[in-house]
Amino acid sequence: MSLNCTTAKDVTKAIEENGIQFVDIKFTDLYGQWQHFSVPVDYYDEEDLFKAGLGFDGSSIRGFKSIESSDMLLVCDPTSAFLDPICTHPTVSLIANVYEPATYEAFSRDPRNVARRAEAYMKETGIADVMYCGPEAEFFIFDKVKYDTGRYFSGYAVDSNEASWNSGDWGPGHKVGYKGGYFPVAPYDQFQDIRSEMVNTMIEAGLKIERHHHEVATAGQTEIDLRFAPMIQMADWMQIYKYVVKNVAARHGKTATFMPKPLFEDNGSGMHVHQSLWKDGQPLFAGGEYAGLSKEAIWYIGGILTHINSLLAFAAPTTNSYRRLVPGYEAPVVVAYSARNRSAACRIPVSSQSPKAKRVEFRCPDPGANPYLAFSAMLMAGLDGIKKQIDPGKPQELDLFEGETLKKVTTVKGSLSEVLDALEADHDYLLAGGVFSPELIETYISYKRLADVDAVRLRPHPQEFVMYYGI
Repeated sequence: MSLNCTTAKDVTKAIEENGIQFVDIKFTDLYGQWQHFSVPVDYYDEEDLFKAGLGFDGSSIRGFKSIESSDMLLVCDPTSAFLDPICTHPTVSLIANVYEPATYEAFSRDPRNVARRAEAYMKETGIADVMYCGPEAEFFIFDKVKYDTGRYFSGYAVDSNEASWNSGDWGPGHKVGYKGGYFPVAPYDQFQDIRSEMVNTMIEAGLKIERHHHEVATAGQTEIDLRFAPMIQMADWMQIYKYVVKNVAARHGKTATFMPKPLFEDNGSGMHVHQSLWKDGQPLFAGGEYAGLSKEAIWYIGGILTHINSLLAFAAPTTNSYRRLVPGYEAPVVVAYSARNRSAACRIPVSSQSPKAKRVEFRCPDPGANPYLAFSAMLMAGLDGIKKQIDPGKPQELDLFEGETLKKVTTVKGSLSEVLDALEADHDYLLAGGVFSPELIETYISYKRLADVDAVRLRPHPQEFVMYYGI
């Protein structure tokens, strides 16, 4: 559960009151992976954890440091403390920020520090003092998976008892068809109890959950919706969310993946991000413009759409992301906004007329994103739109997926390589206020081109053997 701590002394008191045996320190690498180490409670030291910092080897963390200057410090945020629901032994988990040991400056390539700078910059502009996020992250629960690659072989396979491809085997039937997974009850939906356990475990860790359900694809596609929260807290929650999902699935002998597109010819997994700005406790996105939005909200959309391709380098950051961002599978590939059309990159939900509910839903991101960097980049694009009063043009109300209409609209770039090129060309809005550093962007692009783009581009694909082996 969340311990509702505000100070280091609150954490110390919670450790004593809850019989804690270990303190686990968690932090995020540049590309979104959670890292951690544990300290036995006998070696817990308030000064070390919350002021002086604990040392670690930054050269062993992707995107951080080279070996000749590898020493770094982790300084824990007491407000992040929660009783870890995954650990067998009583454990308090803390989320840390990364610092330079010589100067005690916040490390510029620590994703959580980026989010802290983005929030500070938002306040400095005077535009808003809170950015609320509400991501809808989807994922698959499979029964088993295998994959391997080498110089002369490559392949993968996933399996699910629920999946339609197993309907030819002896069994109880009730398989979920391709694109047939939206809201069926049991026995078609075989994951109700596992999802409920995931939700209860998230609630134990302090997350606030609105709903859970089966999603459109076959083979256990799932969505669990978090209630909106301030940006940094939500990024923390997304890391806890993934941690809980994977570990609860493992408890049941299953495997969960946040890959955007693990199945061919079925829906992929997105992470639509609802966003709104507030100031002095008042919502800024409600007004008299289109769909009940304010001018600030319209300009915010203008910023998102103007910078959409460079944004996708952080919001849809894998080669696999662009297997999802294609027409025909409910993926939002059209650079447009609409109150009703789900094929538009930005949608304005109209489920409530309350000014507090007015928000913008950016539908392109997927759960492979580093939440700290993705949320920060979205905020910076939106603030740029407001500062420059960027007009996003007219809303699109047509079916943007179909026929001739799709030929007449602008779509997002179709590969990771292209959005990295876009980020290289369009990133000044991210540098405002020192939120993203040039060094972070350069490191990120370089690593992604080498470790992601080239890793896929240079390898023969199994489908190429199907098509070309007999040439």
